[in-house]
Parts: sequence; structure tokens; C-alpha cells
Amino acid sequence: MATVMVVDDSKTVRNYHGAILKSMGIDILEAENGMEALEKSLDNSIDLYLVDVNMPIMDGYSFIKDLRKQEDHKVVPIIMVTTQAKEEDKINAYKVGANLFETKPIKPDQLQAYIDILVKS
Repeated sequence: MATVMVVDDSKTVRNYHGAILKSMGIDILEAENGMEALEKSLDNSIDLYLVDVNMPIMDGYSFIKDLRKQEDHKVVPIIMVTTQAKEEDKINAYKVGANLFETKPIKPDQLQAYIDILVKS
């Protein structure tokens, strides 16, 4: 079974994404910020990350940059899901290593399509 880590400081957003993913039969790990996500990524096998931009302690860009430095996480798919909708935000996400960029709220059918493409069953 696939495991997705939802990295967002909003409990509501983590619950929303978690409910969608659980309905697809996917295991969920949650983190409130990039630092917590980095720590959890060391002890768990993650198949996909959903990452917010604006979070306390460590933002999404810094998290992705640090995650990509780890040998085991150089190619794990990352979708940045944020309220930041400017073109520069999207460019910055791709520069640090995100695979996709979506604005909140991501629609369940869109998330399903991404998972079908990015996560090996």
C-alpha cells in the first residue's frame, strides 16, 4: 500500500487531504511543518509528498530543498499544494524540486489522477 505524507500547518487541510487519500486506500503520514516532515521522512518510506508553502519553523521550499539532498528522496514525487498562485511561486517550487504545483483546494479527482501517474502500486 502506498504512503503519502501531507505536510501542512493547517489541521483542516491535513484532514481534507487525508480523507481523500484514505478513500483511495492510501496510508497517510502528517507533518505540521517542514522540519517535522524531514524527521518523519528518515524513519518512513514515503511514496508521495503533498507540501504547503507557508509553514512555521520550515517552509515548503526549504523542506523540498533539504529533502532532495537525501539520497533516498532525490526522486520521490512531490506535489506542492498552496494558496500561493503567482507564477513566481510555481517557478520557485519547480526550482527546488517539486514535480507538480496545485492551488488549494485540490480536487479529489485531480489528486487521484496525479496519484495514478506518480505512485507505483
